[in-house]
Amino acid sequence: MTDFVRGVRFFIVASLLFAPAAIAQESRSAQLASELVQLLNSMKLDSAAVKLDKDEYAGALYFAGSQLLVVKARYIVPERMDAQLAQKNYRDVYIDLNSASVPASKVLIADLGANGLFARRRENQFDTADLAGKSYSFDGDWGKAKISEQEYTKAFQTSDTEYIRILEALVAQLKKTS
Repeated sequence: MTDFVRGVRFFIVASLLFAPAAIAQESRSAQLASELVQLLNSMKLDSAAVKLDKDEYAGALYFAGSQLLVVKARYIVPERMDAQLAQKNYRDVYIDLNSASVPASKVLIADLGANGLFARRRENQFDTADLAGKSYSFDGDWGKAKISEQEYTKAFQTSDTEYIRILEALVAQLKKTS
């Protein structure tokens, strides 16, 4: 076997071994976050909201060029939330979900940069997520959070998947109303 073939094999094996770590750092939600931001900007909105299920809602609050805050939760009085949505009071929906929702059902994501979730700190900023009462800072320092790298990666993947689900619903809603 030539040195060239050995080198190619080593490269392939190394790529396969380290691919999960590289994938974990990439954002699957970046494209949808960008699409939502573009819709909000074009519609001159700073918030959006949508009904996901009979008593589950999602809301987003956008600070132009800075961050996208997204919350999803169950709400005990769906009629109130439905009325807010009908009147397009998206900011009020976001505020109510953030403060008066069923706590165990709440997901809160802070996307600094409004560019999708990333598993590691970038440009001196990092994203955060609150899931089922646990808070995560995606700064790449799972040791500081006193969790394993595997737990950190799983929390990021769960957060990004949840974020995608919420962003898809918000984008679809805004496209319907535009």
